[in-house]
Formats: sequence, structure tokens, C-alpha cells
Amino acid sequence: MPLAKYEYLSDVWRDGIFDNKVIFCTGGAGTICSAQVRAMVHLGANACIIGRNVEKTENMAKDIATARKGAKVLGFGAVDVRKPEALAEAAQKCVKELGSIDFVIAGAAGNFLAPMDQISQNAMKAVMDIDVLGSYNTVKATLPYLIESAAKHKTDGKTPPPKGTGGRIIFVSATLHYTGTPLQSHVSVAKAGVDAMAMSVAIEQGPKGITSNVIAPGPIADTEGVARLSKQEGRDRVSKSIPAGRYGTVKEIADATIYLFSDAGNYVNGEVLVVDGGQWHTSGVAGGQWQYPDFLLSGETVTGVAGGKKSKL
Repeated sequence: MPLAKYEYLSDVWRDGIFDNKVIFCTGGAGTICSAQVRAMVHLGANACIIGRNVEKTENMAKDIATARKGAKVLGFGAVDVRKPEALAEAAQKCVKELGSIDFVIAGAAGNFLAPMDQISQNAMKAVMDIDVLGSYNTVKATLPYLIESAAKHKTDGKTPPPKGTGGRIIFVSATLHYTGTPLQSHVSVAKAGVDAMAMSVAIEQGPKGITSNVIAPGPIADTEGVARLSKQEGRDRVSKSIPAGRYGTVKEIADATIYLFSDAGNYVNGEVLVVDGGQWHTSGVAGGQWQYPDFLLSGETVTGVAGGKKSKL
């Protein structure tokens, strides 16, 4: 069903900034990626979303199209990002039906909770294949079209690009590997690989006008991942450990997407934009002996440890 605009897009963006542009998104039927695409469509873009589940992908495409009257949103189901020929065919169909590919979101991912000694080789390989190889296959399938788009939409940072922006890719990653996360060794390794790939694309394809960046979401409320991979009591504890004091929203990931794809993001290349309310910075104290942030707010002094010297301030 149609969503209220503020559920997926802030009011600061001007309508029409992506007119006549096309976004190609793997994992596009997912909660986060669909919000990213919906925001782009609201602001003028047409879209192709890619997924394995035919019904889910096609239904989501129809739903996203309600973001703007006259929008064209194609849902290509039965496409596995681990199969390069399937992605190449999807990219070709997208260009044939919509005219170009100007922006790409590599968002397909796999996840589950398990310690390393309980992860089989096949399970580890599946996550690596979906996240890392799938991202690689997405780049390979769309890069020729991105290069064409970048050539048409050059920006110098001094004058408004007459035809808008283009030739940009965002990889959807995570913050799990920054400090290490229990039960997530497989995804941590995969997302570290995705980050490295994004940097390589920026370095190698930047001279052709391509920008390649990463968005690393933190805990985002009302998403499939949170619902599937956490318990309610755990969510309450995690939310207290986030400096922002709450879980994020899909709108905040979509806003970051608009920033990187718009004129505002012209000179951002090869970077990781973390959108997590500061959560990864407190991962070492969350759930520890001194509950964050209650202990800090109480004004108490650390006792019982050698490093608990009382302040003289």
C-alpha cells in the first residue's frame, strides 16, 4: 500500500532532481533497499528492482510505483545475484525498457545467527557468494551502462550539472566487522569484502566519472533483518546502547542514498557512510558491567577495578 512520504524521504529534497534517470537495485524487494528505491522514484527516477522471489519482487515494484504518478518500476524476479548471466540479462532488459542505468544499489545479502564452529562450509560459502560475489556480479553487469551515464552527466562542482547526476553506485554493507560481532563472523567477513570492493571500484572507475560508495546501516526498526535476527528484549537493550537513543528508520538510509546520488555528493567517492546513530562506537560497552547509558547518566563513579580512580573535578 502507498506510504506517507515522510516514512521514506525527508522534506529537504527537491522534487524532480532525478527526472529521466534509472536506478537498478539488487535486493530491491527488501525493507531497506525498497525504501531507497522508493525515495529515488519519488524524486523523479524510474527503477528496476531485482530479487529471487517473483511474486514479492513484482508486488514491491507495483507498490514503489505509487510514490510518483507516472513512475515506471519494473520488478525482475527469479534473478539470483550469484549467477552473472542472470544479472547481465536483467541489466539489458532494464536498459531496453527504461533507456539507461544511471544509478546502482548493490543490496542483495544473506544472514543468519551462528557461532563459527556451527557454520558449515556451504553456509559460509552461501553468504560470501550472495554478498561478495553478488556485488561483484552486479558491478560487472551494470558497469558499461554506468560509464555511459557518467560521461553524459559530468560534474565539476562549480556549475549545476545540466542533465543532473549519473554513473554512481552504492553498496549496502554493515558495521559488524568494525569491532567484531559474535554470531556474525560469516557476515562480517563478507561485508569487509564488499567494502574493499567498493574502494577498488572508486579507484579504478573514478577516472571514468564513476563514484562508488558504501552505506553501512546500523539497527533499523521494522526491517526483516531485525524481526528475524533479534528478540524483543534484545532490541530494547540494544536501543539503550545507541548514542542516538533509538533504532534508525529506513527513511534515514534513503536520505543518505539521495545525498550520495545527488549533486550534493559529487565529490564523495570511495567512502563508507555509516548511518547507525553512533551505535558501533558503543559496541564495546553495550551490555557490559556498567550498563550504557544508565551508568553515565547516574553520575556514579567506577568502583571495584584498578582503573576506577575517582575524578578530582
